[in-house]
Order: sequence, then C-alpha cells, then structure tokens
Amino acid sequence: AQEEFEIKNMDMKLGATLKIKGKIANDAVGFVINLGQGAEKLNLHFNPRFNESTIVCNSRDGSWGQEQRSNHLCFSPGSEVKFTVTFENKQFKVTLPDGHVLTFPNRLGHSHLSYLGVKGGFKISSFKLD
Repeated sequence: AQEEFEIKNMDMKLGATLKIKGKIANDAVGFVINLGQGAEKLNLHFNPRFNESTIVCNSRDGSWGQEQRSNHLCFSPGSEVKFTVTFENKQFKVTLPDGHVLTFPNRLGHSHLSYLGVKGGFKISSFKLD
C-alpha cells in the first residue's frame, strides 16, 4: 500500500528545521519526501531508492532539474527512521538516521516553503517544525 501524506499550508521559513520520524514499509522499493511551494514546484525532492541502492535529490519547477545522487543509503525497508531537514538560504541539509548529512542547493531560491508531501513506502509517525 502506498502511503500518502500532504500539508499545503505549512509555514517553513529560512533557518527552520523539519524533523520527520516514521517506519519504512517492509516491501518498500523507495519513498519520497517533497518540500516546496506545491506538487509541481519542489525545492527539495528527496527520494531513497532501495532497488538502486541510492538516494536521489532533485528540484522541480514544472520540469525536473539535474539529479544529485548519493550512495549513502544507511537505512533499509522495515526500519524505523528519523530524518532532519534544515532549510538554509543557499541549501538544504538533510541529516540521515546515522548522522550523515546530505546537502542540496536551494535552486529555486525561495525563502518560504508551504508544501510537504510524503509518498511511497514510508509511514510517518511524527513530524515537527522547529
């Protein structure tokens, strides 16, 4: 079953940190955490793919940008995980469950994010915006 979770009126400003905890489905091939202005305007598309043993980050403004790939996949299907996303002026910092930090540029240059979308094999148990 594909989980889906969306917030369309989030108030995430520069300097804010989003903490997301949840459980990855046992049969997950991957999942997506999107942050941006809406489903078609994404400042950060965070997409772990277990079938490719990679994490793909991207941005979308009508069309997809250049993929940024990392092979630091330190979590697996069936595990409970926590991700932290810090929204900085020039970049996003995504802290993975083992403490490793991925950075991704704020290509669209927004200073406010209103949209959070999570889908795929990831069930959120809690999230917090600091």
